[in-house]
Parts: sequence; C-alpha cells; structure tokens
Amino acid sequence: MHENLVFAEGLRKTFNDFKAVADVSFRMSRGECFGILGPNGAGKTTTVRMVYGFSPISSGTLKVFGLDIQQHARLIKAKTGVCPQENNLDPDLTVVENLLTFASYFDIARVAARQRASELLRFMRLEHKQHARILELSGGMQRRLVIARALINQPDLLILDEPTTGLDPQSRHQVWERLAELKTRGLGILLTTHYMEEAAHLCDRLVIMDHGRILVEGRPLDLIHQNVGANVIEVESPSESLLEFVKHNSLDHEKLPHRLLIYTRDGEILFRRISEGFCDRGCSLRMATLEDVFLKLTGRELRD
Repeated sequence: MHENLVFAEGLRKTFNDFKAVADVSFRMSRGECFGILGPNGAGKTTTVRMVYGFSPISSGTLKVFGLDIQQHARLIKAKTGVCPQENNLDPDLTVVENLLTFASYFDIARVAARQRASELLRFMRLEHKQHARILELSGGMQRRLVIARALINQPDLLILDEPTTGLDPQSRHQVWERLAELKTRGLGILLTTHYMEEAAHLCDRLVIMDHGRILVEGRPLDLIHQNVGANVIEVESPSESLLEFVKHNSLDHEKLPHRLLIYTRDGEILFRRISEGFCDRGCSLRMATLEDVFLKLTGRELRD
C-alpha cells in the first residue's frame, strides 16, 4: 500500500492563456485531513477536480494511491469518494433511492448496496428520512446525504469541495462531527474550504492558495505562529504617535482604514505598553487565528 494518498509536483492547469493552477506541489498521507484554502478563484476547486480525474492536468506529476492520474484515472475514481460544492441529488428519487442508484455506478450488488445505504444513513443520522424526497430535506440534511453518497463505494480517499457552504452553524457542526468520526476510522480527507474555523477544526495540515499558487503549507497552529505570532492587538482609530511607535519599533502590523492590527508573540507586555501609553479606548488583545493568516496573505479585497 503506497504511503502517499496524493502526490502532486509542479501541477499546472491552463485554460487557453489563463493559468488556473501554477506549479502546485503537495503530499497527502493516509488517514490525514489535508486542507486547501483560498479565496474565490484561487484554484482550489480546479486542483481537486484534477485529483479525482474530472479535469485533465496540463502538466506536472499527479499520483493518487501511487497511481498516475493520466494512466489510471478509472481505477482511482473507483477508490475515491467525491462531495462536490453543489447538492446535485436527484429530486425525483427518495433519500435511499439516491444512494442505491449511485451504488449501481460502482457495480455494487443490490443486497450489499442496501446494507451499505442503511449503515450510511444511520451514520449520517438520516435513517428517519430514508423514504423522504430530496425537497423535503433541510439544507444540512441534503449536505449530509451528499457526503453519505460519496462514501457508498467505501473509498480510501474522500474529497470534499466546500462541504458546509451555506449551512447554518448547527448544521455545519453536525457535518464536522461526522467528518471527525471518519478521520478516527483512518479515512483520508482532502478538503477545500473558505471557512477558517472549519480548517482549524478538521485539518492536520493545509495549504493556502491564491492566484493558482501555494503561498504557505503546514499545520494550522504552526502557520499561525509563523505568520502572525500568538496574539493580535487591535486598535480602533490609532493615533499618529502610535503609528510612529509601531514603525520605529519595526512591529509586524497591518494598517486598515479605521483599525490597526499588530501581530506579536509578546502580547500582554506589548498590549500593556500600548494601551497605557497610546490608547484611551478601543484597544483589545486576542489570540491569533487562522483567519488572521489567511487575510494577511491573501488580502482583504472582496472576490467574486
């Protein structure tokens, strides 16, 4: 059994003259949840579409289960489960019929398919809805059903493309609980998301992409400490004297229209000095997060 679930080196995807993915390299191990983060248009979905063989690579090396994607796409697809961004369920079928129909694409025997469908519906807490039509399900239920469908062939790799987009917090956490359980069973998960809390909660390692390239790679906590430090000091409407102090002391910072963010590893000491010497109000200290890293590296402009 090959050590790497996914091995990508110098991976590229071009559409005419547009480089959607440019020289992307990463490795994903068995039993690992590996995240691909990035703003809209960063190349996340294009990358995973190449991994599961939906979109051919333009150049580079891409192996899944140790198999070259260009030579063994059919075999790789048979061992991979895919949860796309959209809930592309068949509205004319019931919940269980959606699973059984999908099982037939993998030539799973009818009896085995029914047993597998029942197991997955229990696991996703949808057994009470097995005879319901798709339009009778909430958005969270539909999302859990799409994940159940991706597991029908008992894959070695589960690919999740923004699995909780559009879900309310309760539904999102239900999905996270199920995915965390799958991780404990040793299933490899390749996840794209723009929810930083989701990535921090689920991912063992991750990359942040922008404009088709990988900016950083590592464990969530390591990326936080390496790129922004342990703490963030936020100051509303900073004074000129504070800005001069920050500049004079070469503090890592970000000047926003009405706020100043100071990234530091000595949060309490520096916060006391700033709050007592430069701020009457509007000064706070908090723990740094993965979202701080994401925004610092990719910018704060809206992406359509």
